[in-house]
Amino acid sequence: MPNVRAPSYLLTTPRTRRPTLSTQLRRAYYDYSYGYREPRRFTLPDYTPVQLKNRIDNAALLRYVDSLRMHGHRAARIDPLDLLQREEVAALNPARYGLDDPARTYDINGIVWTRPVGEDTGPEHWSLERITSHLREVYVGRIAYEYMHSPSKTERLWFAHMLESESAEDRKLGTAERKRIHELLARSEEFDRFLQLKFPNLKRYGLEGGESMLPALDGLFSRAAQAGVEHIIIGMPHRGRLNFLTGLLEYPPSALFHKIKGGSELPLEYVHTELTCALLAASPAIQYRGAAKPVKVSLLPNPSHLEAVNPVALGKTRAKQFALLKELQRVGETDCFPGDRVIIGYTTPASSARSSLYCSDVAKMINAPVLHVNGDYPEDVQRAVDIAFKYRNYFRRDIIVDLIVYRRWGHNELDEPAFTQPLMYEKIRSRRSVPALYEERLIDENVLTKEAADSFRSGHKEFLSSELAAAASHKPGSALSVMQGQWKGIVWPASKRAVWDPDTGVERDTLRRVGRASVTVPEGFVDWATAEALAFGSLMLEGYDRTEGVVVPLNLALDCDGRLELANSSLSEMGVLGFEYGVSWEKPDILPIWEAQFGDFFNGAQVIIDTFITSAETKWLKQSGIVLLLPHGLDGAGPEHSSSRIERMLQLTNDPYTFDTGAEPANVNMTVAFPTTPAQYFHLLRRQVKRNFRKPLVVAGPKGLLRLAAAASSLSDLTEGSRFRPVLDDPAISDPAAVPRVVCLTGKLYYDLVRERQKRQLDGEVAFIRFEELSPFPFQKAADVLSRYGGAKEIIWLQEEPRNQGAWSHVEPRLNAVLERLGRSGALYRGRKEDAVPAPGIASLYAAQQKTVIDAAFDGLH
Repeated sequence: MPNVRAPSYLLTTPRTRRPTLSTQLRRAYYDYSYGYREPRRFTLPDYTPVQLKNRIDNAALLRYVDSLRMHGHRAARIDPLDLLQREEVAALNPARYGLDDPARTYDINGIVWTRPVGEDTGPEHWSLERITSHLREVYVGRIAYEYMHSPSKTERLWFAHMLESESAEDRKLGTAERKRIHELLARSEEFDRFLQLKFPNLKRYGLEGGESMLPALDGLFSRAAQAGVEHIIIGMPHRGRLNFLTGLLEYPPSALFHKIKGGSELPLEYVHTELTCALLAASPAIQYRGAAKPVKVSLLPNPSHLEAVNPVALGKTRAKQFALLKELQRVGETDCFPGDRVIIGYTTPASSARSSLYCSDVAKMINAPVLHVNGDYPEDVQRAVDIAFKYRNYFRRDIIVDLIVYRRWGHNELDEPAFTQPLMYEKIRSRRSVPALYEERLIDENVLTKEAADSFRSGHKEFLSSELAAAASHKPGSALSVMQGQWKGIVWPASKRAVWDPDTGVERDTLRRVGRASVTVPEGFVDWATAEALAFGSLMLEGYDRTEGVVVPLNLALDCDGRLELANSSLSEMGVLGFEYGVSWEKPDILPIWEAQFGDFFNGAQVIIDTFITSAETKWLKQSGIVLLLPHGLDGAGPEHSSSRIERMLQLTNDPYTFDTGAEPANVNMTVAFPTTPAQYFHLLRRQVKRNFRKPLVVAGPKGLLRLAAAASSLSDLTEGSRFRPVLDDPAISDPAAVPRVVCLTGKLYYDLVRERQKRQLDGEVAFIRFEELSPFPFQKAADVLSRYGGAKEIIWLQEEPRNQGAWSHVEPRLNAVLERLGRSGALYRGRKEDAVPAPGIASLYAAQQKTVIDAAFDGLH
């Protein structure tokens, strides 16, 4: 494989340097938790005085050369079908700059880079014809470069030096490398042909037309492994996924054929459903020649909402970087920076539904360079990937490779794309395949013989036939990859070893230590924010982590292995929640929390919630301890700042409707809780990581409780032996059997009702029972509490939300099942009537509605 040592034009500056204002600002924000390191910084030498003078003297030539760098991509031959609308690029005509004599020579020193950086041996004269020929070969070929938009002069010079100083001989691949490309292409083509022959009705989303993806990724993996990268995280859609799995990721074809024939790719002893074949996943460790150790390539499972996997992949990558850096710090290794050992890749097709020339133009928003490459030329594709990796490995910055290919069969093999794109598919069907064209070229150049090529293809067909025969006896392994490595020790939630209700209390001395480290509070008083800090701090002392970094007292004062990181993220809910969810996939001992500014804002992340959080355990056997903090509660803030749409969250759970005393709590897909005290919140957070399995947790938490003096807990509510309680009885009721009315409810409404009960002097006339956990529904705990109120004439469910919202639709059948078990009639609904919005935006109307809700708890009582 190619040598990846740094070429001579890569010059580095010492890593110890005086911090600039920008680095000081960064350090003021980051505290190096979660693996943050100040990135390496490089500066290429500036132009010498001789070069600067030459650039002035030949200003017209300089403008022409920079135009080729800037606009050459617009004329490059990057479209395999020649369908891109390419206009004549006037900026590439030297005559526009007054350069009209091809034979005239110019000193190119400091203008065209043909020498190593810093090497200035004086003038170097080239004719205009030679300059044009050389630069058009570089910038107007089958790879198109966009890097001139970068604000970094160093990065622009780096690209110019690399691209312009390499000769055609430098870029030429060796015989072994070209044969490797041929094998990947031929194997891919024979694989797709085999599937088409044996499974003609399968939507396989074949790679035909895009086979160059395989040598591109193979080249990337090889270079990464040789450079010391240990992990590569990949998110991709279904196009070519099966070729990638079997061709590069060592996924056994027999397992794939077993799946196609209706079998399971996962152990049947675990209850799960699965996705289509085109969305299978794998995580092999691949050994490349010249690499010290294998590189682990993780192709993530993802839903058919394909691009939703991208932020998840980013989050998993970041968490993996953190884990590696944390371990290296323990053993004293400091020469490792983010990106050194973990990288991320994703694939996505171009789309006509955009206003820009390229699908990759969004990369310019973050000043990322872009390399467009014609997929019909695998060697150029591998060169583009090589350049991209060198840039990424040098600068530790994002770069895009836009691989331009075509689909031979349309969206899938059962479509007829010529109905809607007749001209395009007339061209496609008249073309030889990419593997066939490359094979012919190697035969013509005596790199490969026709006999060897035919033998390789027939051998691979025989291998696939043997794997198809083995599919009948294929059995999925019993060991789950999700229970390996960092997930070792985590059990399956449905197993008998699962501990649903661990002791989440903490020693009093530990709580005091954490409390002093976070904030000074009155003796014995624990408010909401302090309870959260106590939960975080006590978990950190036990080695657990919380994500995202400013300087925080807990990190400075506790001096422990765990770290707390906080981030005020942008309002890109899908991206940020997807990122935090990806973190939760990597390590079970991180507590990733995403808090919405208002509960309503989660709807921007609905795709992540629907396709990952609520269903990944069932679809892919992927556990997650992600926490969603969704402020919820009517406070007069209007229709879009009141509700976390808790009814949606509850509808997304698989919480049973029936009362089964032998199966509580039920093995639901996620927990939905509505804590009303700091202690309850404390225990919820600790329970999330003290369990020996992982479940997503949705916490509806009113912001109003943060400042409510009545919403306080004593320190004893957090100490050893204490735990989360799914149902809270009314502490003010001394004789439950004599209470005529019981009101069941959730949330901060409880405090309003207690205050109103005192005001009306109705103590003992009505009891308020708080349901703190709604999924899994606490059937037995509810029965235990409600059985104490045998004299109650009515049981009411009271909520602030409109009837078609809130918890009522979830609670009604389950609460009635409890009441039926107790021999009582069903619960009555009290609250707002049906509405299209969560709350009115008119203050007077809100106040009137809220008064009606409060009054409903006391109507008819004396």
